[in-house]
This record gives sequence, C-alpha cells and structure tokens, in this order.
Amino acid sequence: MPNAAEQTSGSSEALLEVKPAELPRAALVGGNRSLSWITDKICGITEERAPAWWWWCFAAAAFVASFTVAGLTYLVATGVGVWGHRSPVNWGWDIINFVFWIGIGHAGTLISAILLLLRQKWRTSINRSAEAMTIFAVFCAAIYPLFHLGRVWYAWFLLPLPNSNEVWQNYRSPLEWDVFAIATYGTVSVLFWYVGMIPDLATLRDRFHAAGRGLRARIYGLLALGWRGSNRHWSNYEMAYLILAGLATPLVLSVHTIVSYDFAVSLIPGWHSTIFPPYFVAGAIFSGFGMVLTLVLPLRALYGLEDLITQHHIDCMCKVLLATGSMVGYAYVVEFLIAWYSANPYEGFGFINQAFGPYGWAYWVMIGCSVAVPQLFWSGKVRRNMVLVFILSLLVNLGMWCERSVIIVTSLSRDYLPSSWGFYSPSVVEIFTFFGTFGVFAVLFLLFIRFLPIMAVAELKASLPEAGPGARSGLPLAGSPGHARRSYGLMAAFESPKRVLLAAERVRDAGFRKWDCITPYPVRGLDRAMGIGRSRVPRGSLAGGIAGFCTGMVMIWFMDKLDYALAVGGKPFFSPLFAFPVSYELAILFAAFTTIGGMFCLNSLPKHYHPVLKSESIRRGTDDLFFIVIEKSDPRYDPARTRALLEGLGGAGIAELER
Repeated sequence: MPNAAEQTSGSSEALLEVKPAELPRAALVGGNRSLSWITDKICGITEERAPAWWWWCFAAAAFVASFTVAGLTYLVATGVGVWGHRSPVNWGWDIINFVFWIGIGHAGTLISAILLLLRQKWRTSINRSAEAMTIFAVFCAAIYPLFHLGRVWYAWFLLPLPNSNEVWQNYRSPLEWDVFAIATYGTVSVLFWYVGMIPDLATLRDRFHAAGRGLRARIYGLLALGWRGSNRHWSNYEMAYLILAGLATPLVLSVHTIVSYDFAVSLIPGWHSTIFPPYFVAGAIFSGFGMVLTLVLPLRALYGLEDLITQHHIDCMCKVLLATGSMVGYAYVVEFLIAWYSANPYEGFGFINQAFGPYGWAYWVMIGCSVAVPQLFWSGKVRRNMVLVFILSLLVNLGMWCERSVIIVTSLSRDYLPSSWGFYSPSVVEIFTFFGTFGVFAVLFLLFIRFLPIMAVAELKASLPEAGPGARSGLPLAGSPGHARRSYGLMAAFESPKRVLLAAERVRDAGFRKWDCITPYPVRGLDRAMGIGRSRVPRGSLAGGIAGFCTGMVMIWFMDKLDYALAVGGKPFFSPLFAFPVSYELAILFAAFTTIGGMFCLNSLPKHYHPVLKSESIRRGTDDLFFIVIEKSDPRYDPARTRALLEGLGGAGIAELER
C-alpha cells in the first residue's frame, strides 16, 4: 500500500491537474443566446416604439420633477432663507441630499472601473445603466451646492477664473476641494460612459441605416464618430478604456473621501473622526449598489432581460450589498468605541444623543436599514426572491439617507453649549425640492433607456462562449461578390473568430501591410496575428497626468501666495499638503482628456466617411460577422492573387469596396 506521503503527493498532483476553465461557472448570458440575438434584444429597445408604460412613467416623473423646478425658482426669487436653516443647524437638507446623491453616484464608477480592472465579467449587463445612474445622480447632487449660494449666478466664483473682486479661492478649505472633486468626477464619468458606448452607437447607426431610418442613422453616426469595428480601433480603444478605468478607480475613492473632509476636519463632536473617509466611501458604494438594484430589477421584468441580467448578476450585487453593509456596521461600532475610549464627555454625549435624542428615530431607522437589512442577503432564498430584493434595496437607500441626516442634523443641533441647542425641521420648499430630484433623476434615466443602448452590446458578445478564438459561431456569411468602379480594396467575410485569426496570420505572412480586420467585439490574439504592436495611448495619459498635477501646484502657489496672499488661521500661504487634493483631481482630469484624445488621434476619429462604411455587407461587422479588408494601395495587392488568397483562407462573399 502507498504510504501517507505518497497519498498526499498523489492527491496534490490530482488537484494540480484541475484547470480553472474546467470548474463550473455561472453563465453570464442565459439561454445559449447568439451574437445576433444580443444585438436584436438590446437595440430593439431603442428601435421599437416606446411602450405605454414608458409614457406613463415619463409623465409622472416630469410632474414630480416640476416640484424641484418650482422650489428652486422660488428660492432664487425670494432668497436662500426659504430653506429651514437656523443656527445652530446652518446645514440642513441641502447638504444631506447632496451627500445622498453623490453616494448613489459611486456605484456606476465602481462597477465600470474597479470590476473591470478585477476582470469581473458579470459587470457587463449592468455597467451601462450604472454609469448612467452615476451621471444623473451627480447632476442631482450638484443642484444643492450651487443653489445653496443663494445668488446662483455667482457660482463661477468657485472656479479658478479671474473675477472683478481680484480675490482667488481659498484652497485650504475642503469646500473648495469639493468643487474640483465633483467637477472632475462628473466629467470623467461622462467621458467613461460615452467612450464605452461608441461601438454600440455604431451598431445602432448601421441598424437604423439598414432599416431606412435616415435621420436617426445620421444622429447615431455623428455620435459614433465613424467607428467601424477595425481591430486597430479596438486595440487603442481597449487600452484607453483600461486606462480610464485605472484613473476612475482612485477617483471614486477620492471624491467621497474629500466630501468626508467637510466634516472630519472640523471640531464638532461626532464629526472630528479619522474613520470618516473609509466610512463615507463604503457607505457610498453601499447606497449606490442599492440604487442599481432598484433600477435594474424593474428593467429586467419590463423588457424581459432575464437571460442578460441573470440570477448570478443579482447574487453578486446582493453580496456586494452584504459586504459593504457589514463595513458600514463596523464603522458604527468604531464610532461608539471612539466615543467610549476617548473619555471625552462631548463625544460620549454626541453618541447618546444620536440614539436617544430628539432625532433618535432616524438613528434606529439607519441601524435597521443599513446594518440589519443587508444581513438578510446571507440567505440564498432571499437573493432569489426578486420582489423582496427590490424592497430591501429601497430600504437600503432609506437607511443611508437617514445616516446622512444623523451625521449632519443630530450633531449640529446639540453642540458644546446647551444654550445654543436648537431643533431643525425642513421647510416646505426643501421638502418639495428634494422630492422633485427623484423626478429629475427618473426623467433622465427614462430618456436614457429610450434613446441609448442600456447594456454594453460589444462587451456582452465578448463574454459568450463562442467569442473565444477556438469556438465556431456558425454565423451566416456575407452575400454575393460585388464590383466597384473606383476600388478601395477587397473584403472577405469569415464565420468565426478562429477563422479570422488564422486568416489574419496568413495575410500577415504574405507580406501585406495596408489591411485590417472588422469585428463586432475585440477578438483576443488578433493583435498578435496581425502583427500590431502595443498601443501608444499610455504615453499621452502619463504626460497628461504629470501636466495636470503640475498645473494644480503652480496655480495654487501663484494664487494663494504670489498674487493674493490670503492669511487663514495662521496657516502657511502655500503648502503641497493642502494643494495636493486639487492637483490630484487635475492630474486625473488631464490624464483622462489626453487618454481619449490620444485614442481618437491614433484611430483617426472622428472620421464620418470611410470606404468601409459604404458596404452594406460589412455593416454586419458591428453585429455578428468578421471581415478582412485588404487595401488596393498595398504594394503587394493584386486583384486576382489577393482574391485567390482570401478564397483559399475560407473567406466568403468576397467583394470589392468602392472608394
């Protein structure tokens, strides 16, 4: 009999023989769907007439949004005093709701950026909706600091622009850091969202063109910037998208960290705590994922997207809620320990006041919805009950709103001196304004699902089993050959990624230099098969980041020390420490612009005219076919020999492209 060591060795060898690919994995797209089915399903939402429920929801959302319009109009006409701010609670619902909406906006960047870097492919069905949610939530959040100024037309004084007072901004204040953090976050989120949609906008362009709907085809064509699915496009695009994800990841952590500094750098009991930055970030992700579930579950039911938003996706989001909810609960415990261990009577009273003071109801709602409710997601039965998950997601957002109310109102209403205690209650204008922001958010989201692809079509296709280079797709091939009077070159269609990979290697070995592949999604290994080197996009990104950081440092040094020396509390006129947050945000902003600009330049975009785009057959290169195009200008091009080469490689529907 073998001894124990031999048995252990044998079992270890057996374990090593198990490959990760052989382990069972949840399907990201259910029902064994094809590439064309995914295109038809997602693009069909935009192509078909709006259902009756969409019009009813849009009308209701527009009515609710009118409350915000009315509230803000009354505020501007009358003054910011119509809000219920009174000493000591000089921050009220405006800051509560600002932090609430900013927190909701965090999940979109988390799903798109961090999960992309971690290669979590389950993000593909929900990232587009989450990104849209981010932009609309940031828009709702930006309303409050702008109108909190009272004279909203002076909001441009917050920006580093010359003004009539000849006074520069105070960059030692976290409130000024907020301006740069939120502006950078909103801008990068819009860029990330739009760049991710470019291939899908090209798909809509081709489909509307084929359907004879010229106006919408032109609109989507302008937005697609001339994208044609070229593999050289995909190479630079993937690099730029990955860099944007790398830039957005620290950005999503920094934004709510800077928001937390508004509180943590003060001396108010209950605020002055080093746990606030990680606490705020975890809470933002927590509330953001709650809103993602609130949005995608009705979409899943109304549009029949069960094969695209599967139970696996719901499970993953529920588990993220469970993890972040546990982090938030841990932060609540740490707050109690800080108050107890510090032996500071003001901190201790602040904690007791939160739980048993006049606003104690908000504290216990916060504990119940933000700590207890997520623990239900330990149960698989709960995660599989869509109605219950939807209700719990609403409770999560309720709990996180109460958390912001507890932090702001409860802490301010009772500070050091009982003689200055007060009770804050929101005015009707504040209530109407906040209520209306949900309508504003809903109107924007409904317009998004009506006119733009709600899912990343190309990324979903790349996640299918047949997207791999070793699989056969069984797709129909292009039509009959054609002839062009002014020839641009020859094109050939291939039925699978494997065929186009093998064909690309042969074309490369034949010595052709001016040729390309057209694919509906990035095919792994095609760069190597074509002999394409590494993308040069990162060089521009690095240069942009360095330029942005240096710009921030020099700008603040010039404004606060050289041009207008502003003395604040004995602090130095200039220090890299307080200049770092703004410089950091500008570094990310400049790097994002140079990344996208570099990608556009290397891909020669926008380019709304190209011979490839004129072919009716090759338009399916954004849908479910794979093509090789060899240009006539190539020195080795010969019509007969090139056609014979493509035929020998298994190309079908070989035709000339018109210049």
